[in-house]
Amino acid sequence: MRYMMLIHHDEPAMAAADQKQLWQDYAAFNEALAKATGASSGERLEPAGKATTIRTLGEKTEVLDGPYADTKEQFAGYFFVDVPTLEEAVAWAKRCPSSRFGSIEIRPLHVPGADWK
Repeated sequence: MRYMMLIHHDEPAMAAADQKQLWQDYAAFNEALAKATGASSGERLEPAGKATTIRTLGEKTEVLDGPYADTKEQFAGYFFVDVPTLEEAVAWAKRCPSSRFGSIEIRPLHVPGADWK
């Protein structure tokens, strides 16, 4: 089953972390992930302050600077894993360095036609 891991972290906490160690941890994580599952490293996003959010309500469309929600944790990036079980996806999410600074949301990818019976 393919899962998408959505990384949400606290940007100030990440910025305060030992950057050299953090990126060494990420390099090791990405290498282990690729070796074990064949997955490539994920994609990192620019900080939430650089986001632009579009919202359409009825006939009115708003273009907002910044993220959709003002929360402590911001969407920061993602990666995919292809593993047999949710438990294995959870194990990879626990190993992700960003899990120390926020949360990793795991979602199975939709399989087209799987819900058509």
